[in-house]
Amino acid sequence: MKRILITGKGSYIGTCFKEYMSQYSNDYYTEELDMLDSSWKEFDFGAFDVVFHVAGLAHSTPSEDQRELYYKVNTDLVYEVAEKAKKSGVKQFIFMSSIIVYGSGEVGENRIITSDTPLTPDNFYGDSKKQAEIKINTLRDDSFLVLTLRPPMIYGKHSKGNYERLSKLAKITPFFPKISNRRSMLFIDNLSEFVRLAVDDEFFGVFHPQNEEYVSTSKLVQEIASLNNHKIRLISFFNPIIVLLKKQSSINKLFGNFVIDKSLSLYSKPYCKSGFKQSIKKTEVTS
Repeated sequence: MKRILITGKGSYIGTCFKEYMSQYSNDYYTEELDMLDSSWKEFDFGAFDVVFHVAGLAHSTPSEDQRELYYKVNTDLVYEVAEKAKKSGVKQFIFMSSIIVYGSGEVGENRIITSDTPLTPDNFYGDSKKQAEIKINTLRDDSFLVLTLRPPMIYGKHSKGNYERLSKLAKITPFFPKISNRRSMLFIDNLSEFVRLAVDDEFFGVFHPQNEEYVSTSKLVQEIASLNNHKIRLISFFNPIIVLLKKQSSINKLFGNFVIDKSLSLYSKPYCKSGFKQSIKKTEVTS
């Protein structure tokens, strides 16, 4: 039996992963550890094979007065946990980084993340993740495997952020722009399945898990509306205006192209058990 310690109790990713792994209770034991105070330092990591670190601060545009806190939580804490894991004899450390380490690039640019794309974070949120990656990689060796994950937007039932805002809009608006953009996304169950396989295989290095399909924002909104029995029309009338407004970062995030090259997301075993339509249905349908 593999024993997995999730450092970051109550996080969306950690809680969903623990719930997902409950179906494999004969093969894995998972436990969440609260990281809100220093009591974690007294916890026995030695009883676990894997530490899955999901604790962190996330906000695309943090305020300047939060700079020190971001580095404390997103960089220093990550290193301290990894260091304790190594000293305790834990075999594998899995770190939830983010695609944010690449930055957003030039506004209006059609971005494709490849193996040659440099890490150029926009702000100290992204840089705090980048610095954490650098620091924990100094600990890796043959007896301590470090796996860094750089996923795109993660969504699933009760997820927050951009997906939640789009979902609310899709349920009320009668019209939505018909734009053929492409975005990488990752359904939470597909992420959980990848982590399960990575634990089995003692996988290490840097990986970019994503769904098998790129998705257009229009198609996503239309699918959400359909599942909620809401009629919505995709129209091209506003497209020329949107093209002009793509110079604004908020519009670019919604209608621009931002994908991870699929070669960075290939694994030896299939982990995307849910395709696009099935994942949206699992996210939207309550029963």
